[in-house]
Amino acid sequence: MDYRFKIRFGDTDAAGIVFYPNYYRWMDEATHEFFNNLGIPTDQLMAEKIATPLLEAHCVFKLPGFFNREIVLTTKVEFIREKVFKLVHRFHDGDTVLAEGYEVRAWVSLEGGRPTSQPIPDEIKEKMHQHLIGG
Repeated sequence: MDYRFKIRFGDTDAAGIVFYPNYYRWMDEATHEFFNNLGIPTDQLMAEKIATPLLEAHCVFKLPGFFNREIVLTTKVEFIREKVFKLVHRFHDGDTVLAEGYEVRAWVSLEGGRPTSQPIPDEIKEKMHQHLIGG
């Protein structure tokens, strides 16, 4: 699944290249877009007292990103387990890969005031399986 955006001036540092924390912000945005495109937007999940908190994140920076460039961030599913899933993100500027990263997230109920991991519903797993790497 693709998420497109333009690098804004405020996303860059004094050297004129993307300040690295923005890649993590964009991966988070792409994850929310991913679920939105599956037909289960984050606001709907939150209304149902469900969250997908981040357990782990990593990003490898290959080449710098620059102001006003349009970026395509491709998101795929690496794995889905009972309560945890991993999304892989690749940042493209045209044919050039700028960065690659991933997020590991849990499926969590917010009922009762304390976050508690829950099995990912089968219908959600089925939708996610359509975006498996190599699938």
